[in-house]
Amino acid sequence: MIGRAGMDKGVVAIFGGRGMLGSDLAVTCAESGYEVRVYDVPEFDLTDAAQVREAAGSADAVINCAAYTDVDGAEEQRDVAHRVNGEAVGQLGAIAQTGGKWVLHFSTDFVFDGRLERPYTEADTPHPINEYGRSKMTGERLLVQSGCRHCIVRLEWMYGSHGDNFVRKLVRRARTSEHLRVVDDQIGSPTATTEVARMACELLGRRAEGLFHFASAGYVSRFDMAEFVFDRLSLQTALSPCRSTDYPTQAERPLNSRFNCSRIQAALAHPIRPWQGPLERFLRQL
Repeated sequence: MIGRAGMDKGVVAIFGGRGMLGSDLAVTCAESGYEVRVYDVPEFDLTDAAQVREAAGSADAVINCAAYTDVDGAEEQRDVAHRVNGEAVGQLGAIAQTGGKWVLHFSTDFVFDGRLERPYTEADTPHPINEYGRSKMTGERLLVQSGCRHCIVRLEWMYGSHGDNFVRKLVRRARTSEHLRVVDDQIGSPTATTEVARMACELLGRRAEGLFHFASAGYVSRFDMAEFVFDRLSLQTALSPCRSTDYPTQAERPLNSRFNCSRIQAALAHPIRPWQGPLERFLRQL
């Protein structure tokens, strides 16, 4: 449990609270005056209804960061991915509905196929192209069907101080390689977990409801993002662009991950910040 910061805003249970996003979210919520209770593996199992019921019952609100996030692994472990990302989220919704709890749940840009020629809005029909995306889409649908008070926020291209991510993998490879090729046909918005945590805490305070897209402002390719990272860290490894088809993976990735964030921007008190500033701050910590 993480204590309060001198205010009394109630108790929030964070599922997956020691993961990449959950860790920063727990700190931000505590600093904002909430009593934070963290639940995570191995002692907490999102698929266990009794554990979820007990954890949710002791809180005023629930934030679900827990997920099966191995995109390629989901192709082989389809049942596990759908049990955690789909069925368990529906079960959480049913428990929350019975107990009158509000739930904030995080989803992903992978619910889309990435073939649209413009940024995706919340009104666009999901069409996932891999099992991870399908499992997350199922979770969204079951949460809505549960009838509980909820808010779903789709995220993309996240990185943070806890856990692994594209930036950390890139820097590790750069330190052991003379040349790296990075795809230049995947476009999105690098989004720091600290920015997500700040946004989520604001939605928590308002008990916002509905579906939202959130990402840092601006768009960039994976290759251009890598160039930005290498420039700021003065890495000497040579970079060259390539296409996604040059490096086939078990799970297909959407090429267009751009979000239209105008809907959530209207619900927030402060402008969504461009991706460059938070990424520079993160790189200074490495």
